[in-house]
Amino acid sequence: MSRPASGDRAAMTHALLEDLDIAVLLPCYNEAQTIGEVVTGFRAALPTARIYVYDNNSTDSTALRAALAGATVVRERRQGKGNVVRRMFSDIDADIYVMADGDGTYAAPDAPELIRTLITEGADMVVGTRRGVRADAGRQGHAFGNRIFNTLYRSLFGNDFSDIFSGYRAFSRRFAKSFPAVSGGFEIETEMSVHASRLRLPVAELELDYGRRPEGSHSKLSTFRDGARILWMFAMLMKETRPFTFFGAISGGFMGLSLVFMAPVLMAYFRTGLVDRMPTWVFSLVLMMISFLVFSVGLILDSLARARAEQLRIHYMNLPAGRHVRSARNAGDKAVRHLAA
Repeated sequence: MSRPASGDRAAMTHALLEDLDIAVLLPCYNEAQTIGEVVTGFRAALPTARIYVYDNNSTDSTALRAALAGATVVRERRQGKGNVVRRMFSDIDADIYVMADGDGTYAAPDAPELIRTLITEGADMVVGTRRGVRADAGRQGHAFGNRIFNTLYRSLFGNDFSDIFSGYRAFSRRFAKSFPAVSGGFEIETEMSVHASRLRLPVAELELDYGRRPEGSHSKLSTFRDGARILWMFAMLMKETRPFTFFGAISGGFMGLSLVFMAPVLMAYFRTGLVDRMPTWVFSLVLMMISFLVFSVGLILDSLARARAEQLRIHYMNLPAGRHVRSARNAGDKAVRHLAA
């Protein structure tokens, strides 16, 4: 069976998109140098899509240039990407959402392929993994942190994603309307990934080129400050989604510390029959009691976390699958007929 030619594939992608309501979401903060070209690129790549630029208190002409390029501009006064994403998902109704950054590092012509993957895979989120992320626009600290955090994510939450910080994603309506969006800042992408892994939603990845910022455009990220915030977010998400593991580790730490203080007292007792370091003995028992208490808290919260996950899953299942699922079925039928011909 032969593979469709590139022209046929483009035609099939166009057929998939023509009857879908697509929204392109661009959170921005001081991206006047690039936002006009980004909006123009998405208008060319997705002619039928609605393009929204959410201006997050920019002090330059980001909003004006986005509006002149043809985007609908909305201002979000709460600072932070997480606040912007929460507002976007609550404000906008669409069959499919495409989210990208306004700095021009993601190629707009890749958007149809992201959407095609979302449709044909029947996924709720497709992540455009960054092929050039190791260079990270020249910032080696970000590249190193990206590798460390992705490895940590896979060890804590599973192997669903290889690039949890990518800002280029496509979502189904069901994902957008079931995602709680608690984070306030850059760590929102991590929360999205954990949400999908926790509910075991259908997801996919698509490797894409990652560009460099143009001269004069600067990243808003701080290697150490944002790294610390992401570590804190990992800890909080562990507490919320895997409390038994989280509190079990803390309980194990207290127990280990208790045994360290307890061991010499017990050795002296077995040797002499006397407890000659009573304060140390009492302190070790207090640490052991704290260990048992924290372990009990982990058991109780684990049951509550499972109940919350079930409620989130039920809410997700009560939302309609969306027209992109029907489009996938129709596309499959068209592909079979095309190949058979």
